[in-house]
Formats: sequence, C-alpha cells, structure tokens
Amino acid sequence: MRTVIYARYSSQNQRDASIEDQIRSCRKRIEDEGWAYLHAYTDHAMSGASRLRPSYQKLLEDARADKFDVVIAEALDRLSRDQEDIAALFKQLSFCNVRIVTLSEGEISELHVGLKGTMNALYLKDLALKTRRGLEGRVRQGKSGGGIAYGYDVVRTLDTNGDPLRGDRSINESEAVIVRRVFDEFASGHSPRAIARHLNADDIPGPRGRPWRDTTIRGHHARRTGILRNDLYVGRLVWNKQHYIKDPITGRRLARLNPESEWVISDVPNLRIIDQDQWNRVHARLDGIRSSDRVTRARKTRFWEKRRPKHLLTGLVKCGCCGNSMTAIGKDYLACDAARNTGSCSNRRSIRRQVLEHAVLDALKHNLMKPEHVKEFIAAFHKEVNRQRQNLDLEFDQKRRELAAVDRKLEGLYDAIADGLRTPGLLGKLKELEAKKDVLKAALAKTPPSAPRLHPNLAEFYRKKVERLHEALSEPTARTEAAEILHGLIEVITVVVRKDKVEIELVGEIANMIELAGTKDAIKKTAPNMAAVPAPYRSSVKVVAGAGFEPATFRL
Repeated sequence: MRTVIYARYSSQNQRDASIEDQIRSCRKRIEDEGWAYLHAYTDHAMSGASRLRPSYQKLLEDARADKFDVVIAEALDRLSRDQEDIAALFKQLSFCNVRIVTLSEGEISELHVGLKGTMNALYLKDLALKTRRGLEGRVRQGKSGGGIAYGYDVVRTLDTNGDPLRGDRSINESEAVIVRRVFDEFASGHSPRAIARHLNADDIPGPRGRPWRDTTIRGHHARRTGILRNDLYVGRLVWNKQHYIKDPITGRRLARLNPESEWVISDVPNLRIIDQDQWNRVHARLDGIRSSDRVTRARKTRFWEKRRPKHLLTGLVKCGCCGNSMTAIGKDYLACDAARNTGSCSNRRSIRRQVLEHAVLDALKHNLMKPEHVKEFIAAFHKEVNRQRQNLDLEFDQKRRELAAVDRKLEGLYDAIADGLRTPGLLGKLKELEAKKDVLKAALAKTPPSAPRLHPNLAEFYRKKVERLHEALSEPTARTEAAEILHGLIEVITVVVRKDKVEIELVGEIANMIELAGTKDAIKKTAPNMAAVPAPYRSSVKVVAGAGFEPATFRL
C-alpha cells in the first residue's frame, strides 16, 4: 500500500519538533503494517480550522491524481478540526479510493467523521470562548489583546516562575515621531495620499517595513483603523471592535463589525503619543470630509457593493518603470498605482484605456501572426535554446573537472591518514572535501532538462485564438469571453509612458506553444493548457504608440 503522512501543528509557540514527532510515530505504524512509505505532507503553524493550508491542498490534489493509497496522521484533528471539512475530506478521499488511518482512532469510517467532527467543532468553539475570555481580562487590565500597532514595541518580561508576561507595550520613540508628523501634516491640510508620498520620498519605512499608502494613514471610519483613527495614540485601548467568521465557500476568515456597545475600552495614559487638542483637530477635519456633499453623495450610491466590470486588460497591465500594476483612474484611464498612492515611482503619466486596448488588439491582429514574424521567432528561439544548451554543457564539464580534482585531493589525504598522519586540520580538510564531492556528484546526477521545442501547430493555434477573440469582441454581451481569450494570449502588458510616445510591450503566452520533449499528448492540447516554459524562452511584441502605431517588432 502506497502510504503518505500528514502532520501539522497550529501554534507559533509550538516547535517543528512536533512535526518530527508525528512523522516518527506514523512511520513506525507504517513499518508495522508493512506498507510502502512515500513521503510526508506538513503544514507548520497553521490552524486545523482552515483548509487553506498548502500541503493539505497538495495532499488532496495528489489523491485525485492517484499517487497514494493510504494517508496516515496522528489523529483526525491533525487533518482538520472543522466538521464540514472533515466530512468533505472523507468524501473526496473515499472517491479516490484512499483510506484514512490515524494513530488515535484507527481506520476512519463514517462513524468517526460524525462523532469526531462534532467533538472537534465543539472543542474549537470552547477554545474560542476561553481565548476570548482571557483576552478580555487582559485588556481590562490595560494590556494589549494581541497585535502590535505602529509606534509601539512589545515588552518582553517574565513572571516569578520564568513564564512570559504578555500584553505589555511601550512607545517606540522613533516611530512616535512619524506618527506625530502624520497628524501635524493632516491637521495642516495635507491629504493622506500627499502625506504618504512625503514619507516615501524621505525613505521612511511604513508599518511592517512596507511603503506608505494613503489607506495606511486614512484607515476605515467604521473599523477605526489607520494611523489617524487609532485610539491608542491618545491612550485609549479599544478591543472587540470586530469578530471573524469563516466563509463556508472559500474557507477564508472575514471580519464583521461588532456594535460599539460590545467594545471593551481601557485607559492607558502611558501609551499616549498624540495630545488631545491635536487629536480633536484631526478628527474634526476627518468628520468634515466625511460629511461633505461629495462624499455623502458617493456613500449614497453604495459603490462598494457594485461589482466593477471586468475590462479586457484587467490584471495584465504593469508599469514599465517600477513593475507595479497600473490601476483605473476614473472611468477611462490607467496609471501606475505606486506613483499615485506611494510616490515610489516617477511614472506619473496616465494612458487612456481605449488607446491601450486598441494597440494591443492591433498588435495581435495585424502583427503577431505575420509569417515573417513567426519565422523570426522560430529562428531566435532555436538560437537561444542552442546558446543555453552550450552554456549548460560547459557548466557540467566544469563540474566534472572539479569532481576529478576533488577525488585526487581526497586520495592524497586518504594515503596520508593510512600512513599514520592525523591532525585536526587534516581531518577538517577531509570533511570539507567529502562534502564538496557530495555536492558535485548530486549536481552531475541531475538529468539536464530536455530542450523545449516549438509546437508544430503554433501559428494555427494563435490564428484560431485571435479569430475567436475578434468574434467575441463583435458581440457586446461576450466581453467576459473576450477577456478570457485575451488572458490566454497575453501574460503581461508593460507600459512606459514618455513625453512624446507610449511604449507597450506584450509578453505573450506564445511560449505555451512550446512542447517539452516527451509529452505525447501535447499536440492534442489547446494553447492555454500547454506547459509554461522558463522566462528566457518567452517571446514578446513591442508596439510604439506615438502619432500613429509604428510596425511592431517581434523578439525573443
């Protein structure tokens, strides 16, 4: 029986040794049963209440691919603590003819799923209530309920028994200076976006070392987040503003606001950074902005509930200066998100969405599949493949020579030791050379990757996809289909806006037409399903849009 292990621990306070202990116990059971052990799937410091665990998802994927017959774990709660997820896991693995065996419960059946699932669900609920009770007690004592706000440090102390005392904070004076600066600039009339640009221009790292953004400063009115709305800066600790609930479809935790009557508020004057007058001035301005006619009208539309239409190029367009996404500016324009919101990019120009779409579609229709361009691509592709293959051969030849030299040195050391010469330096050199030999042998043992080759129907695939794209564009109701086709043709669109022209580079999925050697059914696959290849083999089209569109150049 082909057997795999799943091991997990949930808390950052636990150690990787927990994983090792679980694997060791499970392997002993595998040996006792006489099964064939393959490998282990492990998730570190991840809750069993979530199914969004990388190795857990990989286990399900491999089960569907028939890669093992039995999955063994220390207990059923290692696989999941969620009642619904346990039932779904059992159902999926049963469909794949995979047995679930645990050291605690034995082979899992429908009875285990029902009883243990219920017990685990009750355990999670009880744990949540106890955790909440403990956090509330801590907050009422003026200690943090978790997390660390910008401007503060965690104070690490021990009690008389040597156990850590949690929840104490102290002011970080260097960050407190930045907090006061933010309040001063906003009270002086600067916008959160302008303040973010000023801080980034001065190379001041934001919370968690990230660039400053206007949302970091402005925050959310109802959730009382952001620098300007953090009550802790005036010595008021507010806890239980929101709770989390898991989306049953996606498995992700979503925040839900609690009524203010349920908030727990404690005064912590030792943590005050902003004086009350400054706080009042800032919040008077925030309230004024919120009650203004423009913002009031916008709120009445409830724009956040409306799904924005998916444009043809949504998610594809990147700034050529910094590599960040270009986002919508108003209805018809795209601009660099980093330039507008953090000031960390100099590309302040915008481009009309319709102009960009026209350039991209024109390149696909009139330039991409010209016979001379395909011929140029094929020639450039094979030239690049040959160059990389030559470099790879030279690299392997160099490693073979190094291995031969190491073998000669080792032989000399072995002879010296055989003659009775034993010194600490000699033994250290011996270990160093043996380790180097192992590394070189491992590198040479790797099979060089087969040279990719172009799919024989490359041009035909692209012609059909471009035809389908234009057919979809001719139907106003088929924009979603057109967007999907376009995303299959293009991986990324890089835009550089200059004074007199716009340079647009399309990195296309033409590389997905490349068939890796040995793929028998590749010719039956459609373009989006072809295996992607390393970046050096990818191709692009470059379009320069000035007074008119110049002919596109095709390059590898």
